[in-house]
Amino acid sequence: MTLSVADVKPDIASEVFATKNELLSGVHAEALRDLLERRGVLVFPRIGFSDSEQVEFTKTLGTFAAERTGEQVYSVTLDTKINQLADYLKGSLYWHIDGTMNDVPIRASLLTSKVVCPDGSGDTEFANTYAAYDALEDADKQALESLRVIHSAWNTLFYYEPEPRLETLRTMMAIGDRELPLVWTHRSGRKSLVLGCTARHVVDMDFRKSAELLVRLRDWATRPEFVYRHHWSVGDLVIWDNTGTMHRATPYDPASGRLLHRTKLEGEEPFA
Repeated sequence: MTLSVADVKPDIASEVFATKNELLSGVHAEALRDLLERRGVLVFPRIGFSDSEQVEFTKTLGTFAAERTGEQVYSVTLDTKINQLADYLKGSLYWHIDGTMNDVPIRASLLTSKVVCPDGSGDTEFANTYAAYDALEDADKQALESLRVIHSAWNTLFYYEPEPRLETLRTMMAIGDRELPLVWTHRSGRKSLVLGCTARHVVDMDFRKSAELLVRLRDWATRPEFVYRHHWSVGDLVIWDNTGTMHRATPYDPASGRLLHRTKLEGEEPFA
């Protein structure tokens, strides 16, 4: 059975057209996994999965990853009445890769739109860090190859709360820090940049030079040619390859009602 696909941009994102029954059967699972790695982001316009269908579909693509609390579906919203830990999601408004505090980051995330912002805000942007690396000059690639970066969850706090309370800072610091490669050489042989708002400092580099390098690379990786911006409609499903794609939500009113439901795939390879 042939999968109907339309590329959105040359370097990132494809729209996929298939029926619910086809997707839930797993008949396209192998093709979708391959497409996801090559394209970074897959969009299923208005497919309209229920929570149980989204879980079932996620399981066709790999090993299902439940949330830390054990729940299968996570409510992505800034409304604390729906998600008591919504304040933690303020960091999602800045470019990041999920799981930089883990040995093995999640393979992919799947989001279904349940409620959209009435004013049209609250888009989600994705940046292909495979394509961004590939487009670098050879001299730049060589200079970056051996660099290591300290990633810290608490670094994201200063993006949205420049003067946090000490208690809040200590809570975030308790999550820990992790040293990761700036260039991730994947088992496939492909390479991607490991960046985002958790990236705090390049190991053994002057602080100013480190900050300049990380900002320069972030600016490079989020150039228009590497970025896809998704404007949500109710029922849309979007999957992104978390191992080669950064993402962020664009600003929206926490009281807008915006609500996405997320499922995840277990990671399959450590940062290396």
